[in-house]
Amino acid sequence: MRLRTLGGTGIKVSPYCLGAMMFGAMGNADHDESVRMIHTAFDAGINFVDTADVYSNGESEEILGKALKGRRDDIVVASKAHLPMGEDANRRGGSRRWLVRAVEDSLRRLGTDHLDLYQLHRPDEDTALDETLGALSDLVRSGKVRAVGTSTFPAELIVEMQWESERRGHVRLRTEQPPYSIFNRAAETSVLPTCARYGMGVLTWGPLNRGWLTGRYRPGYQLPEGAHPVQQQMFHPAIPANARKYAVIEQLLKLAADSGHSLAHLAVAFVLSHPAVTSAIIGPRTPEQLADLLAGKDTVLEDEVLNRIDELVPPGTVLNPDDSFYQPPGITDLTQRRRPRETRAAV
Repeated sequence: MRLRTLGGTGIKVSPYCLGAMMFGAMGNADHDESVRMIHTAFDAGINFVDTADVYSNGESEEILGKALKGRRDDIVVASKAHLPMGEDANRRGGSRRWLVRAVEDSLRRLGTDHLDLYQLHRPDEDTALDETLGALSDLVRSGKVRAVGTSTFPAELIVEMQWESERRGHVRLRTEQPPYSIFNRAAETSVLPTCARYGMGVLTWGPLNRGWLTGRYRPGYQLPEGAHPVQQQMFHPAIPANARKYAVIEQLLKLAADSGHSLAHLAVAFVLSHPAVTSAIIGPRTPEQLADLLAGKDTVLEDEVLNRIDELVPPGTVLNPDDSFYQPPGITDLTQRRRPRETRAAV
C-alpha cells in the first residue's frame, strides 16, 4: 500500500487502518484467530491499527498487545478513551483524573510504553477544554503519547479546541475520526473541510455503514427469527430510514458490478477518494471478512463512478439520522432547548 501522511504529524500510515473493535467478546472471542488476522493485515501492508479501551472492556487491547509482540516498532498504534469503563462515574470522560489513569491502563494491556495516537472517543460536556487539553499535552510531553486526536466530534468543537490549544499553549489536535460512508455523508458538510483547513489527518470509521454496504442486505431481506431489537432497528424494512437504504442498494450493486468491483470494495474506495481522508478503518470479525476487504485494497474509482454515487446519494446526505452517533447537548438536553416556564412570558 502507498502510505499517506497522518495530518501534520509526519507519521506515515496505510490507507487501510485495521479497526480492532471486533476482536474480543464484542465480536471474535478466539484470541489466537484474532492474532492471526492482525498478522495477516500487517503482512498485507497495513501498518495502522485503531482500538479503544472500551472495546470488550479492554480485551481488544489485550489481543492487539499479543499481536504486536516483536512487531511494535513497525506499527502505528491508536487507541481511545472517554466511554464508561465501569460503574464508577469517574472512570470515563475527558478529565485529567481519568485520562492519566486510562492511558496507563491501555499501555499495560497493549504491552507498550507509548501510543502513537491517543483519541478522545466522544466530547465531554462536563470537563473544561483547558483541563482535557492540558492533560493530553502532559501525556505527549511525558512521551507516553505521540499525537492526540478526537473521534466523532462536531466541526465547531474541533475549531474551539484548536483555538484553545493556541491560546493556552497546549498540544494541537492532529486527527479526527468521523463516521463516513456512502450512506452517511454528513462529514462532508463541515467536519472534513474543517480538518483540511487545520491540516488534521482523518481516519474514518464505518465505511460499510454497519454492514449495509456489503451487499448482504437487499430489498426483501428477512430478519432472522427472534432478531435482537437493535438488529430490527438497523435493518427492518418498515422503518423509513431503512427503506431509503434498501431503495438505493440495488442501484449501488449494479454500479459496482458495472465498474468491476464488489459493493464493499466500492464503498471503501469511495471513502478513500475524499482528499481530506487519510485512512479508512476496516473492522472485520472473521478471517473471511478480512480476506475480502484486503482483496479490494488497490481499488480506485473513476470520476464517472463517483459522479453516479453523487446522483444516488447527494453530497452531505445522511439516509438515517441515527448514523450520526453523536447529538450535541443543544439537542439532547431539554434544559438547553426550553426556558423555565415562569420566564417564557413576553416582557
